Amino acid sequence: MFQKLQALEKKYEDLARKLGDADLIALPEKYRKTAQAHAELQEVVDKFREYKSISQEITGTNRLLDEEQDEELLEMARQESQKLEEQRASCEEELKGLLLPKDPNDAKNVILEIRAGTGGNEATLFAQGIFRMYSRYAERNNWTVEVLSAHHSSVGGFKEVIAMISGKNVYSRLKYESGVHRVQRVPETETQGRLHTSAITVAVLPEVDEVDIEIDPKELKIDTYCSSGPGGQSVNTTYSAVRITHIPTGEVVTCQDEKSQIKNKAKAMKVLRSRLYEKALQQQQGEIAEKRRAMVGSGDRSEKIRTYNYPQNRVTDHRLGLSLHQLAVIMEGNLDTIVEALIASERAELLENQKIA
Repeated sequence: MFQKLQALEKKYEDLARKLGDADLIALPEKYRKTAQAHAELQEVVDKFREYKSISQEITGTNRLLDEEQDEELLEMARQESQKLEEQRASCEEELKGLLLPKDPNDAKNVILEIRAGTGGNEATLFAQGIFRMYSRYAERNNWTVEVLSAHHSSVGGFKEVIAMISGKNVYSRLKYESGVHRVQRVPETETQGRLHTSAITVAVLPEVDEVDIEIDPKELKIDTYCSSGPGGQSVNTTYSAVRITHIPTGEVVTCQDEKSQIKNKAKAMKVLRSRLYEKALQQQQGEIAEKRRAMVGSGDRSEKIRTYNYPQNRVTDHRLGLSLHQLAVIMEGNLDTIVEALIASERAELLENQKIA
């Protein structure tokens, strides 16, 4: 482990020197990638240097124990040595966690797709509420949200909404949200006060650059048509809406939110790239992909990762067995308690697998 840490520290120092090179500064894209690589190493290098500093203090304290004759000073040195050993052990555990394999997509922006499942209009209203929850969470993290496509129900909820969330390490925080989310509450339209259960599906896909996945234009079927719904004078008068079909996979993406056909096509291509990238990852990862597909499911109420129970003011994450009686707070975008618990659970599992290996 320490050989790897020393190599990472050397790489970190080499990258720091490169960042001061005038030739590199003149190449914006290469400079950006170098700066990003440097920043990604900072946390583990800082922790390694802390570990080395504690080790040096332990060496000095042990030398004092060997040389000192005064009993009072010896006792103080023993206590200090014990405290430092505990700090070093804690630091070593943190280093093990930092050296765990990182998801290469963690730093990416995401395509968030929310679709109403079982439950009719109530499911569309819940989809709207969950989208608002993620939007508020994005605000708290200084991320930006851009709606790429939205289809409303007759009661104002979302049958489907697709959005781009951009910012620092968005995927690393939201990737655990993919799956079926279930709600239990009394709908506003329910006259007899009966509790209803509805469900929606959430998919979180990493945004994909053109360089990450190539799409042959010959494999695309692009249709244009008049947009529908709110949108001003251009609605139903210009062919601004775009439908893109990826012929080899049958993947279809539509976008009509912009008045410009060019802008709608660009947005649709972003979504298509992310979906195709996700499919490519699924093919590569096999068993992991099967677990993820099972997690997302079909939108049936029985397939769930989380339940939002309004009468009991409770949110339960079924993967963790974690229940929080803070539903109103969570729906306002306070997701960190759940997200941090999911990150910790994944890290613990990776550490355990590392020990077994």
